[in-house]
Amino acid sequence: MDTKYMERALELAKKGTGYTNPNPLVGAVIVKGGKIIGEGYHEVYGSCHAEINAFKNATEDVKGATMYVTLEPCSHYGKTPPCANAIVEKGLKKVVIALGDPNPEVAGKGIKILRDSGIEVVTGVLEEKSRKLNEIFFKYITTKLPFCILKTAMTLDGKIATSTGDSKWITNEESRKYVHWLRHRVSAIMVGIGTVLQDNPYLNTRLDDGKGNDPIRIIVDSNAKIPLESNVLNIKSNAKTIIATTELAPKEKIKEIERKGAEVIIAPLSNNQVDLNFLMKALGERKIDSVLLEGGSELNCSAIESGIVDKVNAFIAPKLIGGRKAKTPIGGEGRNLMKDALRLSDIEIHKFGDDIMIEGYLRGE
Repeated sequence: MDTKYMERALELAKKGTGYTNPNPLVGAVIVKGGKIIGEGYHEVYGSCHAEINAFKNATEDVKGATMYVTLEPCSHYGKTPPCANAIVEKGLKKVVIALGDPNPEVAGKGIKILRDSGIEVVTGVLEEKSRKLNEIFFKYITTKLPFCILKTAMTLDGKIATSTGDSKWITNEESRKYVHWLRHRVSAIMVGIGTVLQDNPYLNTRLDDGKGNDPIRIIVDSNAKIPLESNVLNIKSNAKTIIATTELAPKEKIKEIERKGAEVIIAPLSNNQVDLNFLMKALGERKIDSVLLEGGSELNCSAIESGIVDKVNAFIAPKLIGGRKAKTPIGGEGRNLMKDALRLSDIEIHKFGDDIMIEGYLRGE
């Protein structure tokens, strides 16, 4: 029964996807007399946490009930009061928790408050599912660096465009819908200046229901070559645009970009390009907890070599286009020996119509 109710709590947690960053996705279920009497989830960053919403939605007195929650109840005052204290005040007899809070400053303190108050606490129920659900939060809260997802799309023969540069569309509509869901899920999307010059994208979120948050748009542009008429500098969106450049950029061009309403981050040079590790730190300081990298082959290579990539979502379409000059997903010099190839771990394969997506993690090998 613990697994059953925790599964429900995880389903509730997912409803907050895209709205709680940089907070975690959390769901809570209150059970009494063998039935669910209250449910809630963390809906929007800065609003009530899952536990409080479950109390608000309870259909009867929760005293003596059991709560199932996907993450350790908070024990500190942030934008809202501590949930652990609220649980004690409500008189619950038992709390089942998927996993502890990874924040080094608060880890275990919520559980201690509950146990010190005589509440039975069970931990580790569907722990790995909860951890994966909040993989973005886990990295950001422990390192203050964004979780970076490298997304690529290629044909069966490994091409991201034809030899003429045409790339619309490699994958099918179902795959592209999932990518827009990813854009909604993360805080920011990052591309290189080459993508802007080639495609002039909007880098916004387009879901079927018209909902979804636009990610912050980050353009890696070492020389500030971006045209002022580019869509990313003129789009009407609640999300801002950030241009990451270097000392190579003309000062007057930087001022012109800022007059368009974009933020400019001047990063140190690394191999005559934007230092991506510096950029990730700067983004983390701005509470940007996650980045979807939809770069071209050169930016993808730089990101991998810089060690900023955590996860790869590689879409493969059943198409063949050939061409010696047609680009592949990862550029640069590449590895000289097969034994030096980077390997993905924890592989999952997903199907979107005729397309497949290979999902895996780069663990810093």
